Amino acid sequence: MAGRFTGKTVLVTGSAGGLGRAYALAFAKEGAALILADVNAAGLAESRAMIEALGGTASDHHVDLGDEALITAFAATVLAAHDRLDVLINNAGLAYGEIAHGFFGLGMAKWQRFLAINTIAPLLLAEALRPALAAAEGLVINQSSMASYTPATAYGVTKASLNAMTFGMATQLGADGIRVVAIAPGLMETEASRASLPEATYQRVKGMQLLKRQGTAEDIANLGIFLASDEGSFINNEIIIMDGGNQLRGWRI
Repeated sequence: MAGRFTGKTVLVTGSAGGLGRAYALAFAKEGAALILADVNAAGLAESRAMIEALGGTASDHHVDLGDEALITAFAATVLAAHDRLDVLINNAGLAYGEIAHGFFGLGMAKWQRFLAINTIAPLLLAEALRPALAAAEGLVINQSSMASYTPATAYGVTKASLNAMTFGMATQLGADGIRVVAIAPGLMETEASRASLPEATYQRVKGMQLLKRQGTAEDIANLGIFLASDEGSFINNEIIIMDGGNQLRGWRI
């Protein structure tokens, strides 16, 4: 399989399904070798099988990114197998359920877990993988959200914090030639969003968009491909909004 990323290695967290799987398949089609990580072992196996069916290669790793020790151990496994890492996509995160609706009354433990997974884990993983990213002068993509622009829920707060973390990571890692960006999508047409959001909310958000269609996971993955390509190689330290031209940022209220 030949493509723009032949001979390159891409790590995608949260790759057992949804957007993470879309990222993995998009890079596999371009020839990249994939490293897959998720808490969903069965979904990981499915993603790996899909990549192999395309003629690609992938390894899958069961990892809970809410546990610092497991992040450290996972990174050590990756570094032992790979001298270079061209792209790290920090896609794993909590997006639905209480985090998407709650604010007051959550308590310290829930806030700490939400922030640990959505905001701090991307930093810790990139920091641990820095030698391999530096060897490739690689790219880190953090998965943000339009909800970060009006953070009226715990989810929005964690993504606003991730935006700030992205700028800090870009500043710290730039000395090694490592770029760091974030993608902030609007509401996308995915199985998870359809299952988790009321139809009225879905239609309300669609009505806010200047483009009257929903984006897809493949749209986001295609942006990731561009950012990681030679054509996107001078884009750094940016939060890139991808929401069809939404008239009101931060709809999750």
